Amino acid sequence: MQLASAQLHEHLQRGLKSLYTLHGDEALLVQECADALRAHARQLGYTERTVHTVAGAHFDWSEVLASGGSLSLFADKQIVEIRIPSGKPGKDGSVALQQIAERAQGDDSTLTLVLLPRLDSATSKGAWFGALESYGVSIRLEPLERRQLPAWLAQRMQQHSLQVAPGEEGQRTLQFFADRVEGNLLAAHQEIQKLALLYPAADPRQAAVLSFDQVEKAVLNVARYDVFKLSEAVLAGQGLRVARMLDGLQSEGEAEVLVHWALAEDIRSLKRVKDALAAGRPMPMALRENRVWGAKEKLFERVLPQISEATLAGLLQAAHKVDGIVKGLKQPDWPADSWQALHRLAGLLCAECASNRAAPR
Repeated sequence: MQLASAQLHEHLQRGLKSLYTLHGDEALLVQECADALRAHARQLGYTERTVHTVAGAHFDWSEVLASGGSLSLFADKQIVEIRIPSGKPGKDGSVALQQIAERAQGDDSTLTLVLLPRLDSATSKGAWFGALESYGVSIRLEPLERRQLPAWLAQRMQQHSLQVAPGEEGQRTLQFFADRVEGNLLAAHQEIQKLALLYPAADPRQAAVLSFDQVEKAVLNVARYDVFKLSEAVLAGQGLRVARMLDGLQSEGEAEVLVHWALAEDIRSLKRVKDALAAGRPMPMALRENRVWGAKEKLFERVLPQISEATLAGLLQAAHKVDGIVKGLKQPDWPADSWQALHRLAGLLCAECASNRAAPR
């Protein structure tokens, strides 16, 4: 059974199941979901807890299997937590997890929590994960998209008796806050806790109203970026965000070659799909044949009808030059510094996507 995290509270009101699988890369959301399950279980008398962290291919699963059937003299209900940081339980683990899932049926004395990172398509189709979903409840915890972050921050601030000023100033404050913590919800949560300590409400019945200056002075820049989100920001024509993300990736020590690959691959994909459209392929077929999925699919659909073949050819040539710069070669009329060249390449593609966004359809 699959369950959305927003439905967990309502689900628990109807009763606690004996097996839950939480999977996702957002540490804060996984932690809070697990905390909610543990707290509810403790209210129902699950007083004992054991934690098993699966590390390495030679992990001994016999202890995990034994813990599910053994209770101490001081507890009649227990929580067994199985953490698999790699998301790969291995052959023995696959068999053990299927046994654990089957055994969970009708077992009111043990609550089993399985914590996993974000799973790829092949892993999520494995027999062990299928058993966990079939016999228990599976909750996928997706990272928040950048556009969702200001509203999430406002909601979390409200829980700590904080709010921003009304109107345009408040929206500016939330956007600034989101820029500082993008990709790092755990740090965002910590920053909100810090704000609550710095600016407590004078009246406990009313939220403290924070100004832009107060948030700007207090909130650290703890944003974390990855090249895949960078790619989406470029295709969406978000120039300022792209520049900020490139600076963040550079400060985090990301490899220039990987950033270049992401940008160049998008340009090549745009060219391949454009050629397929020119050959008479329908857009959905052209995208599918070139393995363009998810959020990028909609971005490609918006950009491609407006971008010319000549523009794409020029972008391909620019990507080729930046490939040389990243590898230590100099190119006429281009910055010698790899990151400056990546900024320019990303800016060229981003400008095309931004102008196409504004163009009438």
